[in-house]
Amino acid sequence: MSDAPAEVKHKRLLLAAWLWTGAAPARRDAGIVTQGDRVLATGDASTLRRDHPDAELTDLGAVILIPGLVNPHAHLELTHHAQGERPASFVEWILRLRRRVENETDLPAASLQAMRDGIAESLRFGVTTIGDITNFPLLQRTRLGDLPARLVSFGEVRGMAARRGLASAMIDVAAERHGAVRIALSPHAPYSVERDVYRACIDLARQRRLPLMTHLAELPYEAEFLAGHSGPLRELWGHLGGWDTHVPPFTGGPIRFASAIGLLDGPTLLAHVNYCDDDELDLLAAGKASVVYCPRTHAYFGHPPHRWREMLARGINVVVGTDSRASSPDLNLLDDLRALRRLAPDLPPDQLFAMATTRAARALRWDDEVGSLMPGKFADLAVFDVATGNPLMELLDGQHRPREVWVGGMRV
Repeated sequence: MSDAPAEVKHKRLLLAAWLWTGAAPARRDAGIVTQGDRVLATGDASTLRRDHPDAELTDLGAVILIPGLVNPHAHLELTHHAQGERPASFVEWILRLRRRVENETDLPAASLQAMRDGIAESLRFGVTTIGDITNFPLLQRTRLGDLPARLVSFGEVRGMAARRGLASAMIDVAAERHGAVRIALSPHAPYSVERDVYRACIDLARQRRLPLMTHLAELPYEAEFLAGHSGPLRELWGHLGGWDTHVPPFTGGPIRFASAIGLLDGPTLLAHVNYCDDDELDLLAAGKASVVYCPRTHAYFGHPPHRWREMLARGINVVVGTDSRASSPDLNLLDDLRALRRLAPDLPPDQLFAMATTRAARALRWDDEVGSLMPGKFADLAVFDVATGNPLMELLDGQHRPREVWVGGMRV
């Protein structure tokens, strides 16, 4: 047996003109100490210099250090599919996108490359954690664990009408963390997943404490489809094939449907929620689900104004995401925050940034390790050049991109 001491993890001290940890107001002349891949300490520059003389010192100068951004809703497999002109309808957009995907000669290989490119693009914009909807969660787990970003890989489940059998394989996917990749579940939407399949996903998520996400109230005609299996979404089924008449109807709309089957009872991520009335807001506020608002995708499809501020006021955990490059210009999550800034210039900048850091990490059920620069959490951070005394507002009002991005205490 060797008597050699255990390896001491490397310590770094990063100093900056400004530090925003996500848990307190931005602090001037401050810094962060990392040890290995974790945050060891934060504080004033002078105090950190005194308390950690053995740390490798880097003074980054006139910058602000912030937590790596957390994008809770993306579709990385669609990174190679440019947004294009605004479609006449959502159904037209789906069919157009489907034709593009069907032209891929090797879909898994093309999707893997798109995921890699999407992760690289996200990192360039300061995003270090991504909640990604995917058809290939096992491929992500086995082939993307080497990339310097953290993934919550939501295997997308579809199961309705003659396509019920599609659900079982995805639900059976092993749901354990693999390095930087966590496997999770995403029953797609109330117009593609029946209530029994939803319940199976909910049960598995609760048993294994998995993140769970669904698209909900994204479209104005979901209630029509649920109640009578008619309207544009029924027409979409006509194009895709596989419809049968054994799907139970539900009167009351998608949010009440989600409440009835228990989706709102746990920390489910609800993507979009573009359409809701006052009573439905009450249902959301009484539950535990988070809402992901994707401002630039919302604008692309021409939806009416989102009620995200009312949701925040009612205590709902609202977070911000990019959605895919097929519906958004890029994966620059900070540009989505800037869109919110234009919609709500009176909101303090740190409240907006929380929607892409601390709140987003909580929505992904990973706030114990990411989303803020607190001792014990991963040392994931973004470094931006700044020139004013209100650096967070400067980032929102300008076009800044990160000078550096660090994941797990390493510059990437």
